Parts: sequence; C-alpha cells; structure tokens
Amino acid sequence: MRLATLKHGRDGRLVVVNSTLSKMVSASEVAPTLQAALDNWNDTAPKLQALYEQLENGQIEGQDFDQTQCHSPLPRAYQWADGSAYVNHVELVRKARNAEMPESFWTDPLMYQGGSDAFLAPRDPIVMPQSEGFGIDFEAEITVITDDVPMGVSAEDALKHIKLIMLVNDVSLRGLIPGELAKGFGFFQSKPSSAFSPVCVTPDELGDAWQQGKVHLPLVSHLNGEMFGKPDAGTDMTFHFGQLVAHAARTRPLSAGTLIGSGTVSNKMDGGPGKPVNEGGVGYSCIAEIRMIETIQNGKPSTPFMDFGDRVQIEMFDANGQSIFGQIDQVVTKQ
Repeated sequence: MRLATLKHGRDGRLVVVNSTLSKMVSASEVAPTLQAALDNWNDTAPKLQALYEQLENGQIEGQDFDQTQCHSPLPRAYQWADGSAYVNHVELVRKARNAEMPESFWTDPLMYQGGSDAFLAPRDPIVMPQSEGFGIDFEAEITVITDDVPMGVSAEDALKHIKLIMLVNDVSLRGLIPGELAKGFGFFQSKPSSAFSPVCVTPDELGDAWQQGKVHLPLVSHLNGEMFGKPDAGTDMTFHFGQLVAHAARTRPLSAGTLIGSGTVSNKMDGGPGKPVNEGGVGYSCIAEIRMIETIQNGKPSTPFMDFGDRVQIEMFDANGQSIFGQIDQVVTKQ
C-alpha cells in the first residue's frame, strides 16, 4: 500500500493513495496520522491495506491526489538516524582530502542522529539565511520507517521491522561540516531540516526491486532541470537496511516511527569513482561527490554548490516508468 500525509495542523492528516498516485482516500477512521498508525501497526496495517485495495479496485472513488498538498509522511519523528551505506561515497570524501579510510568502514556502518522535530514538506523551499560559505548541497537517499525494534536485534530480524520506504533530500551545509567535525562532537548546524517524498510505500509495493534489504532501482536527481544522477540504489550498497537498523538498535531499542536513512546513493563505474550523466555515467546524488572527483582529477573543484534560486528534484520510477514515491521538488530561497 501507499500512504501520504496531507498538510493539516502539526502532524498532518493520513491518507491512502493508489498506485498511480492519482487518487486518495482519508484514513481517519483507521488512524488520524501516520505516527498513530505506526504505534499500533499490527492492528492498523490490515485496515489500511483494505482501504488501499478498495481504492485500487474502484470500490472507493476517492479524491484527486495532489502532491503539492503533502507534508513529509512523518512531519516530525521520534528519531531520524542517517547511515552511510554507500562506502564508495565515503571513500571519495576522504580521498579528496588525502585521508586514509579505516578498514572498519567496510564492516561497521557510519551513522549520525539528525534533527527530527521539524521536517520540510517535499515541495517546501530550502530556506537559508545565507548561501555564501554554507556550501548548500542536496543528498538524494532512501529511508525506511520501522515499527518498535528491540535492542540487539539481528540484521536478518531487523528487516522484519521495516514497514515503509520513502525518499529523502538530506540537505547538507558542506561549508559548516569541517568546523563542526573538528570539534569532535558531530553534526548539528551543518544538517538542517530534511524533506521526504510525498508518498511512502510498504516493501511489497516494490516487487522484485526490494531484495535483501535493498531497493534495486535508479534514484533520479535533477539540478536546475538537468539530469544530475541516476545511480542504482541496490548497486554498491555495502550495508543493507537490515544491517543499518540493527546498527542503530545495538545499544538501544527503536520506537515505532524511527527513520533510518541509507546515506547518499553512489555508484562506481568500471572500478572508478563514476562519471557525469552527460559523459555516459550514472552521475551523482549530491554535488559534493562530483566536486570530490574534480578535486582528485584536477586538483580543485569546479562545480558550485547550490545558491538561491537553484532547484533540485528527486524521484524514483518503477520498470513501467510510474513514479513510486512522488517527487521531492525544492528551491533554495533566502530567509
């Protein structure tokens, strides 16, 4: 099934959406919000699934679904933890600054705890007080939503706790990251509010594209109307989502509604760091990655970070060209 949250109050209003993202029906009789549904998922999921099937079969006419009226599926969450499952991306970051990458990065996931009290809607602008020096960047990623996860869960069992999947633009301020990391206390100001796709889906909606905790489909990003990246999210993913969830739950339980991100989707090419789309490659899911490659190859980057007026669009399509999660579409604007 496919679910969305319409803008309404602080936590929105839950709706069920059909597979073509054209019609919706209110889920208020089952759960007023997505968090309420997740809090009692064993009871609410079958009822939401029944609504979805009735909408799909035409038993319910439904209303027109307008993505511009959506908030992120969870407008705020109890927890948002973002991993870095594509170690190719991490390797490039470190290589660009002549830093060795510890071998443990291939066996132990990186993860940070992001701000989850105020997510952006998928069509909301990215509002910044300034652009100069901030290094405004988008990061196209995949995110899963869990139910209650026990502490110490195995990676295999963790997969059973993944209830929904969606996309995210994990906005990063690259110019602020080095100074924050140098303090040894992690990200804060350099990681402003993220925006999630209009629609989240249950894993079965992905069919064969969901295998072994990975989404085997291209994640498509456009920057100012030009194709920027289309890397396959299932390729070069060192840690699957079961491993990421288990990593987060190693020393603590996770509450229903926890969001776990994949990190920037990144593909290698012919054993190398990848190429832009216009050079026959699959491109990138963030500006920082192409800047890293430019630095490695030319000694300095030439692609600028985002500025006021720049627009990023993030989307994923099934084998038939149908949008699965709807589109994240954001413009950087001045506060």
